Amino acid sequence: MKKTIYSLLFLSIFMFLSCLQEVVPAAPNIIYILADDLGYGDLGVFNRVGKIKTPYLDQMARQGMIFTDAHTSSSVCTPTRYGILTGRYNWRSPLKKSVLSGTSRALIPQERTTVASFLKSNGYHTAFIGKWHLGWDWALKDSTFQDSPIKDREIFEKIDFSKKITNSPNGLGFDYAYGHSGSLDMPPYVYVENEKITAQVENITERKGDYHWWRKGPTANDFDHERVTPHLFDKAETYVKEMNKKGKPFFLYLPLPSPHTPILPTGEWKGKSDLNPYADFVMQIDHRVGKLIGLLDNLGISENTMVIFTSDNGCSPQAKFEVLGKKGHDPSGIFRGHKADIFEGGHRVPFIVKWPVKIQSGSVSHKTICTTDLLASCAEILGKKLSDKEGEDSFSIVPTFAKATENDFQRTFTIHHSINGSFAIRKGVHKFIFCPDSGGWSYPRPSKKENQGLPKFQLYNLKEDPEEKNNLYGQSPKIENELIALFTAAIKNGRTTQGTPQKNFSTHFSSKTWQPLAIFENE
Repeated sequence: MKKTIYSLLFLSIFMFLSCLQEVVPAAPNIIYILADDLGYGDLGVFNRVGKIKTPYLDQMARQGMIFTDAHTSSSVCTPTRYGILTGRYNWRSPLKKSVLSGTSRALIPQERTTVASFLKSNGYHTAFIGKWHLGWDWALKDSTFQDSPIKDREIFEKIDFSKKITNSPNGLGFDYAYGHSGSLDMPPYVYVENEKITAQVENITERKGDYHWWRKGPTANDFDHERVTPHLFDKAETYVKEMNKKGKPFFLYLPLPSPHTPILPTGEWKGKSDLNPYADFVMQIDHRVGKLIGLLDNLGISENTMVIFTSDNGCSPQAKFEVLGKKGHDPSGIFRGHKADIFEGGHRVPFIVKWPVKIQSGSVSHKTICTTDLLASCAEILGKKLSDKEGEDSFSIVPTFAKATENDFQRTFTIHHSINGSFAIRKGVHKFIFCPDSGGWSYPRPSKKENQGLPKFQLYNLKEDPEEKNNLYGQSPKIENELIALFTAAIKNGRTTQGTPQKNFSTHFSSKTWQPLAIFENE
C-alpha cells in the first residue's frame, strides 16, 4: 500500500514538474534592425503630417509597441553602435567625439561583453549582417604601418586584402559576420565574411552628386553600392531561413547602411515618393522590413520573435531638408536639429518593438529609453544577471512591455552626446545642455561667431517646449544643480546602473570644456 502511495506521489510530482516545464516560454529569437540616419519624423506612425509613406513599419507598430521618447546614446553613428552592443556610453571608451573611418582600428576590446557574446553564452546563434562602423584591424603589408592611421589615399599601399582581418565582429560574440567596415561613403568598399574579404579588390571607384556621392577608394569586384541595401536584406532572409531549420534561438543584428549617403534607391523605387531620392530610399527600406517580417510569419516563428526597429541617430542634412520642407515633410518632426546635434532631432529616434507573445498590439510607451538598453533587456528576458563590468549604462525595457509592470522600469535619467563631444542630461521633463550651441551641424554651430551673446548652458522643459525654443538656464538653479550633480556622479562612478564603480577611458577629456570633466583626468 505504501509503495502504491509513494508511486502515486512521485508520479504526481513528476507530472507537476513536467507541466511547469511546459509553461516556461522558449527563448525568443531577436532581430535588431538599425536604420542609418533615419529621422524621428520619417515614419508615418511617429509623424502624422509626414509625407513619406511607410505602410509596413506603420503596420509593425500597430502589431507591437512604439516608444515616443526613445534616444540614441549619441547623435552620430559609431558611438551609438558602441552603446547598442556594449550597453555602455561611448564616451567611457576612447571615442570622445565624432566617428570612425572605414580603416579605423577596432574600438571594442575583445574581452568586453557585448549583446552577441552574452546571448551566445546563453545558447543563441548570433549573426551580424550589415554596416559595422566600429573598427576592425585590417591585415597590413608592412608591420611598420601598425601604429599610424591609414588615410584613404594609402589604403592600397598599406592594406593586404588577401589576408584575414582581426579584432573582428566574430571575436565579439558573432558566430556569423558579414558586412562592410564603415559607411557606404567611406573606403574601402569590400564585403568581409567571417574575417575574409569575399572578392578581389582591384578597382578604384568614386561618385559625386547631391545625393549619391561616395569618396574615392578601393572597391571589390562583388561590391555594387546601389545593391548593398537589398543584398544585406537578402542575406538576412537567408540567415533566418537557415536558423529556422536548425530550431535554435538566434540573434540577428542587422545594421543597415541606409538611408545614409550615398542615397541610392534602386530602379523600382526611384521617384516613388514624389518627394526626393531620400524619401524614395526610406520607402524601399520600409518595404524590405515588411518583407522580412512577412518571412517570419510564413515560417511560423513571428509569435516568439522580438523584432526591434530603430535608427542610429537623427536624419542627416544630406536628405535635403529644404527640398523635403517645400513639400511639407520634416524628417525631425516637431523637434529641433538633426543628425550630429545635441538637440532632440539629433538623438530622438523612432523605436518599434514587435513581440506578439509578450507585447499587446497597438501599445504605446512614453518612457524615456536609450539604445544602450538592449543588453540589460536581453538579460532580463533570459532571467540572467549582468556582472558589474557589463552593461554599465543599460536598463531593461522589458517592464515597459506591459502596463502592469511599466513603473518597474529603472532608468531615471539619460545622457546625450553630440558629434563634437558636447553633453546633455535628461531627467523627467528637463534637459540640461552643457554648451551654448547645437554641438553639431545646425545653427548655432560651435563657433565663436554663432555663439556670441548666448548663455553658456541651456535648460529646456520638453513637456512645455519640445521644440527647445525657450532656454530656461539661470531660472531654475535647483533643477540645474540636481542635473549637474547627477551628471558628475555618472562620470565619477563609471556607470549609471547600480553596482561597483567602474573606470572610464580618460584620454582626451579636458577640464577646460567643463569643470566636472576633470574627474576623468584624475583616474
